[in-house]
Amino acid sequence: MNSHVTTANPLLADWTTPDGVPPFDAIKPEHFRPAYTQALADHEVEIAAIKADPAAPSFDNTIGALELSGRALTRIENIFHMLVSAHSNEDLLSIEREIVPLTALHWNKINTDAALFARVDALMQQAGKLGLSAEQARVLERYHTGFRRAGAGLDQTAKKRLTEITERLAALGTSFSQNILADEQAYTLQLDGEAELAGLPDFMREVLRSEAQERGLDGQVITLSRSSVEPFLQFSSRRDLREKIFRAFAMRGDNGGATDNKAIIAETVKLRAERARLLGFPDYAHYRLDDAMAKTPVAVRDLLDTVWAKARTRALADRDALQELVREDGGNFKLAAWDWRYYAEKLRQRAFDFDEAAIKPYLNLDRLIEAAFYTAQRLFGLSFRPRPDAPAWHPDVRVWEVRDSGGEKIGLFFGDYFARSSKRSGAWMTSLRDQERLAGNIDPLIINVCNFAKAPNEEPTLLSFDDARTLFHEFGHALHGLLSSVTYPRISGTSVSTDFVELPSQLYEHWLEQPDVLRRYARHYETGEPMPEELLQRLVAARNFNMGFATVEYVSSALVDLEFHSLPTADSLDAAAFEKKTLSEIGMPAEIGMRHRSPHFGHIFSGGGYASAYYSYMWSEVLDADAFAAFEEAGDIFDPSTAKRLRDTIYAAGGRQDPAEAYKAFRGRLPSSDALLRKRGFAAA
Repeated sequence: MNSHVTTANPLLADWTTPDGVPPFDAIKPEHFRPAYTQALADHEVEIAAIKADPAAPSFDNTIGALELSGRALTRIENIFHMLVSAHSNEDLLSIEREIVPLTALHWNKINTDAALFARVDALMQQAGKLGLSAEQARVLERYHTGFRRAGAGLDQTAKKRLTEITERLAALGTSFSQNILADEQAYTLQLDGEAELAGLPDFMREVLRSEAQERGLDGQVITLSRSSVEPFLQFSSRRDLREKIFRAFAMRGDNGGATDNKAIIAETVKLRAERARLLGFPDYAHYRLDDAMAKTPVAVRDLLDTVWAKARTRALADRDALQELVREDGGNFKLAAWDWRYYAEKLRQRAFDFDEAAIKPYLNLDRLIEAAFYTAQRLFGLSFRPRPDAPAWHPDVRVWEVRDSGGEKIGLFFGDYFARSSKRSGAWMTSLRDQERLAGNIDPLIINVCNFAKAPNEEPTLLSFDDARTLFHEFGHALHGLLSSVTYPRISGTSVSTDFVELPSQLYEHWLEQPDVLRRYARHYETGEPMPEELLQRLVAARNFNMGFATVEYVSSALVDLEFHSLPTADSLDAAAFEKKTLSEIGMPAEIGMRHRSPHFGHIFSGGGYASAYYSYMWSEVLDADAFAAFEEAGDIFDPSTAKRLRDTIYAAGGRQDPAEAYKAFRGRLPSSDALLRKRGFAAA
């Protein structure tokens, strides 16, 4: 390695920062291209050495060596993708367009290398005679499966075409996500005077003022952040403005011109279908689900159809009730998608005698972070200490050191909670470094990114209950990374199947809804008084209010995803017409919009993370509903023995076992969908 480049480029230098956190103040966009060039070249040398090893394949000289290779590249990738998602700029976005196809080609070349696959395959054929530990056997199986699914066993013609597809899909996914970001950054709706603020509670007005300040604008503005749009639809009495903001939100990526994503969708679906056929599968859904817990599209569709039927029936009944409210209000119009949240809020006030404005003063972000930490302490013995000395990429990012019950440091946790124009929408967990023991006892650096609307002037940030649930959800993912206790990076933390990875996050949400937690942490941001008991009870009682709507908007998105990827071929696909046709066939209520319309469905088109797998949240919900019942059956939501078993078999285990076996190790059996239907308030038939 060129020592001058290493010294001059912080991405390639040895870091003396606390806990080995990247020196973000020294890292500039111009450092990434040369760092990638060096790291890619170094990794190629390491891979060549593994292939050229004259010794017979062994676990250490093949699998162990693969696990130790590419360390510099992984480090750079983690930093780059975190920044381009959480704090981007035009320089980083330009680099992303260039780098993503290059790295996709790099990994594809490795994953389809015949010589490497031959070494791995030889080990797999004699795995039972190698004296491997259970963890080593699982890592070997994961490598073998990965090579096979990448096409390492195909002929050169098929491999060449797969390489072309891989490169093109990487470029398409990058363009898709950048188009959404561009549409979100380009739009603001400035509210002019009291008439356009009608119906908005004080906390919402402050949020919109903060949104304006963040963008250097006067007054109050609505942006296309979900944390801005959904409360506006919930509270604004201006139907014309609700329609305007709803349409802008729904049409992201679907406005024609340079940022329109429909052609990208068509080409992406076509290429994925071709990839699946090359690998011997009838369509992409079969390819993707073959290595998931669900295994087949039929199993996924069975679950989604079961829940869809019950949710749609509930939603249609709620629609009729909301239409009656419109009539009572003197409205001479048919309920539309931009009306649902507004009238649902009115119905909730009537049915449960409270509204979001009554709850929100008790849901202070800082207190809810404490609640998430308290739950982790009660369940797993963890403690959290602020680490203001740790470098971060933005002044709003907060860092905590996490220690086990014995005082041993297990990692750092970064919270990046506030919406800003440089951040992609949504909420997610990621890492700067994963836990492992192969290259030393390496502890993880785990990140939660959210998009909560920041209160202005250092005022406390107040959350909706949905926001609070998001915070707990993402922290559940964070714990999956922090508590990881494995040797090999391949199976560390969240390196599990997509329809299992949501179990630790969705399970953690249950503790937010527990009166014991709410009584302790739901306190008024001004007075410190706890939420009144009768209000708390009404909140808990209303837990499943509007569940038909929430389930319909989610399941419709999951079904559209599955249908796109069940196409055996996709020549001349009209993405908009296909979405419309699918929704018509399932009987989508016109008054409810999909949670993610196809042109901004980043889960499935900004790369392949959840392609043909958006169902995973509901598949995991079957598991999480049943898993929390284990604590209820124990008579204590913090039962120590149940919590220890949960930590050992799920949170700490990473991908050490097949997901079904991991769940059975915790619960003793696999669940049915009945627990999910009960949780959502749909009676099991």
